[in-house]
Amino acid sequence: MPTSRTARPTGSRRTSQSGGPAAKRTAAPRPRALTSRATVLLAVFVVLALAYTYPIRVYLQQESQIAQMEREQTEQRADIAATAKELEKWKDKEYIRIQARKDLYYVRPGETPLLVINDPEGAARDADQKAPAAAPARWYDTLWHSVQAANAEPSN
Repeated sequence: MPTSRTARPTGSRRTSQSGGPAAKRTAAPRPRALTSRATVLLAVFVVLALAYTYPIRVYLQQESQIAQMEREQTEQRADIAATAKELEKWKDKEYIRIQARKDLYYVRPGETPLLVINDPEGAARDADQKAPAAAPARWYDTLWHSVQAANAEPSN
């Protein structure tokens, strides 16, 4: 039994084809960075990504529209609730009387209506009542008066 490192029998060892010493190793050319198989795979991924962008955009747009419609629906429900509450008020006869007195100035029989108008600008205007200013003369009246004044001047 041989005590060498190799466990191969001597007949199975590699030798050079010429029968001489073992062949010298040479550096193999490096493979290209992107093979044709990798290029095709990359192209398929790009096409799939482009194919899925439009449906995803449509989906997100529809989700946005749904959220907006739900907000509008919530606002409409709040408006409906407020209107229903206002309608309940109008079923009360006393509330109708109060609104008629306030908005339409209705009075009950035997009452004297008194309407107070809060107009501080009008009150200040009335306190300073001056004679209305004369209307400015029209341009042709001014011209005619100047002609008459020139005619009336004594000649020397």
